[in-house]
Amino acid sequence: MMGVMAYVSPEHVNLAREIVVKYGWNTTSYQILNPGLELWFSGQNRAVSGYTRRAGMLVAAGEPVCEREALASVCDEFETFARRSGCGVCYVCAEEQIRTVLGHSTGHSSIALGAQPVWNPCSWPGVIRNRASLRGQLHRAANKGVVVEAVSGRAAAADRELRNILREWLSTRRLPPLHFLVEPNVLDGVLADRMVLVARRDGKSVAFLVASPIRARKGYLVELLARSPYAPNGSSELLIDSAMRRFAAEGCRYATLGLVALAHAADREIRNNPGWLRALMYFARAHANRFYNFRGLEHFRLKMSPEHWETVYAVSNEPRFSVRTLYAVGGVFSKISPWMAIALGLRKAAGDELRMVFHGLNPARSQAQTPVRARKTDS
Repeated sequence: MMGVMAYVSPEHVNLAREIVVKYGWNTTSYQILNPGLELWFSGQNRAVSGYTRRAGMLVAAGEPVCEREALASVCDEFETFARRSGCGVCYVCAEEQIRTVLGHSTGHSSIALGAQPVWNPCSWPGVIRNRASLRGQLHRAANKGVVVEAVSGRAAAADRELRNILREWLSTRRLPPLHFLVEPNVLDGVLADRMVLVARRDGKSVAFLVASPIRARKGYLVELLARSPYAPNGSSELLIDSAMRRFAAEGCRYATLGLVALAHAADREIRNNPGWLRALMYFARAHANRFYNFRGLEHFRLKMSPEHWETVYAVSNEPRFSVRTLYAVGGVFSKISPWMAIALGLRKAAGDELRMVFHGLNPARSQAQTPVRARKTDS
């Protein structure tokens, strides 16, 4: 392995997978195998990092994957590689492990992005017993004839129905699809170790879930949950219920549905962010929900009674977290200029508002053209 080159060949993806399966601790560790990321390998340790380049930064997907004891030296080696390329480094969706390792470094800074909910799958039956609203959603889906089946990664990748569901689901978003660590195109990624569950009604797929392993924590990340607009109420909950029970059957003790940006569970840590960033985050919390459903994501997770929430960070190799780094992070998620993404969202929102006004003035036309859709209960 070499610490001076980046690889994306099938052979190196397989090598990265071996390292991730053995040492993956960060929730996002398996996601470095998704399409669109470059891979860097340590020349001194058995370690790999997935990253993308933006605005003079190497934006890494979580912490490097390696033995915990080697994490500090691997970060130093990766940052040396970046410096030789004229770039800084930001570890995005990093968790407490790397923040602790780099916490005493005057050359690093961190910000809180939000939080992720965590469950012990073995305790999941108790959540169902104590949440009448959740039981009601499961009964609604079951009464509509929705059943959940596990499918192989190979079958999922070749399933046109699943790709159609994903396309329909993405079409409901006001802004272009996000990428990087919320990459929706996981069906073209490495599926060998992922769990894929499909909800079907009358033999037709209506929703599906993809979960990625976090082997070092004996857990899973529910990475993607997509549903058709016509999926019966409770389909998403039924998929999560099935996933939790399967996680428990495998002996898992950790499960998360992933980051909720700006989550109130991270308020204490967000208050420690730089003042300019706090202002941006509070503004986004107040006004950006029309584009990305932050409140809906948080509510959907809260109703399933997580045992606790873990703060998720971005850690950069600079004494103070900069606007340039934030811009680079926004760019890797949108794959275009963040300002362009906002402009596209505003244009789409304006179009939606005009269509609503038009249909309001023409109720007969609205009723004729609008299909009856199941009410969505998740994001």
